[in-house]
Amino acid sequence: MPLIVNLQHLVQHGISLKGKLPVEELDLHLNDEMIQANSPLEYSLQIEKLEDSLLVQGRLTIKLDCQCVKCLEPCPYLVALDPWACHLPLSGEDAVSVNNDCVDLTPYIREDTLLEFPQHPVCKSGCDGLKLGRSTSKTNPVPPQSHGESALTWSELDKLKLK
Repeated sequence: MPLIVNLQHLVQHGISLKGKLPVEELDLHLNDEMIQANSPLEYSLQIEKLEDSLLVQGRLTIKLDCQCVKCLEPCPYLVALDPWACHLPLSGEDAVSVNNDCVDLTPYIREDTLLEFPQHPVCKSGCDGLKLGRSTSKTNPVPPQSHGESALTWSELDKLKLK
């Protein structure tokens, strides 16, 4: 269920919302094999109605299951927006969509959360990457190469006739 706020509940005073938003509702469309969102987004929000706008403040957190781009080992990553604030105009050119006196906060939460995702997750700052002689495939291990063998490989490529 999306995170929806009824404007009628904000007439007298602000409200507090706390809970979890399922990953399916965030509709993240992650096309990155190195980053997976499998846990719900946790939120703790204060919402106030100003004259012609909403002010949403609080905390957003989501745990990501990442894979290090250097060594390919699993590495958890916590996205924490604390403090998080969002100003949503209710009138004018940039007004948010209001349906039956309700505003859906989910698109704004999704956008700000996605902007905090790592572009290239790394398990630790000094990760050395894959070790020579170690393979990601257990059936086909890569033998360690000396510098002479590496040069021999490149010389074989020079013999190719690509016309």
